[in-house]
Amino acid sequence: MNRYQADERGYYGEFGGAFIPEMLYPNTEELRQNYLRIMGEPDFQEEFRQLLRDYVGRPTPLYFAKRLSEKFKARIYLKREDLCHTGAHKVNNTIGQILMAKKLGKSRIIAETGAGQHGVATATVCALMGMECIVYMGEVDIARQAPNVARMKMLGAEVRPARSGSRTLKDATNEAIRDWINNPVNTHYIIGSVVGPHPYPDMVARFQAVISEEIKWQLKEKEGKEDPDYVVACVGGGSNAAGTYYHYLDNEQVGIIAVEAAGKGVDSGESAATSALGKVGIIHGSKTLLMQTGDGQITEPYSISAGLDYPGVGPMHAHLYKSGRADFIAITDDEAMAAGLMVSQLEGIIPAIETSHAFAIFDHRTFKPDDIIVINLSGRGDKDLQTYIDYFKL
Repeated sequence: MNRYQADERGYYGEFGGAFIPEMLYPNTEELRQNYLRIMGEPDFQEEFRQLLRDYVGRPTPLYFAKRLSEKFKARIYLKREDLCHTGAHKVNNTIGQILMAKKLGKSRIIAETGAGQHGVATATVCALMGMECIVYMGEVDIARQAPNVARMKMLGAEVRPARSGSRTLKDATNEAIRDWINNPVNTHYIIGSVVGPHPYPDMVARFQAVISEEIKWQLKEKEGKEDPDYVVACVGGGSNAAGTYYHYLDNEQVGIIAVEAAGKGVDSGESAATSALGKVGIIHGSKTLLMQTGDGQITEPYSISAGLDYPGVGPMHAHLYKSGRADFIAITDDEAMAAGLMVSQLEGIIPAIETSHAFAIFDHRTFKPDDIIVINLSGRGDKDLQTYIDYFKL
């Protein structure tokens, strides 16, 4: 029984669905009616798998982190999504969605991006397939993620700044949705996370599920069993986490740990810890947990990591939280930065700041020496070097 997967209406428990203006209905309906059929076609699967192998570089290694394991007295494995082409897990989904767009006869791609990783991954696959690409990005994020903006432009994408609101990910998403309403016939919107109206959360999770699919057979090779004791991932919108958890959702023997950004502290007024601060609401087309004021206005999120400062969370994760299936931990900026430096110096891997949040759990949870913990190392830290430099005065 799939208690934690989307039902046919796109609901995870009470969360999900498609709450959209009438003008967007044709766009999402076309996708909803076709996505499972297209994904199931042998030629689609063959092309998707071939590109993941030869272009993205999958399977990514499952690496036993010896020095981290010694420090925290547990068996810690890292799923090395940072080794994907473009430097993060995002490309798994953009490869899938660009193939979907081709099947649906679309010629123009739009996307939103926060940290820039999804924008780069979208620009990458558009260059690969020769499609027009427009990426919406908050003005604040453009400034703090300059290397990724340059990469997108080099790949031939047009980067359009979002200048409203907090000028971050939420506002970039708003702009992308406006564009999609105005260009319904030829445009496909590649959403970068497990958010948005149905079928996006389910479709993106299915494309990212390659992560947990690989973890199962890789762990079998290394430990003689497919199931770890815990799977751990950082959660903003939550696509890397959805991919890490996917094949373990209904296996209650495997603990799920979701790590959110507490920013300057959960109660500081500058946070993005949706599980702790969110109430049920609707954002970008789905019903989920959302940081909002008493009268329903969206609260501005904050995190030092550009990829985690989203005021909501994907409906799958809202359900995992509400049902108690996942353990949610909120990590502050300071804890995340310290953990990123620790991983760099213990394992020779500089993680993205988003991912660094996941490594800070060991100050909040203790594990047994024979516990097997798989942490999704969802992205590499190149894009965040300036933030690390400024923070540590390197």
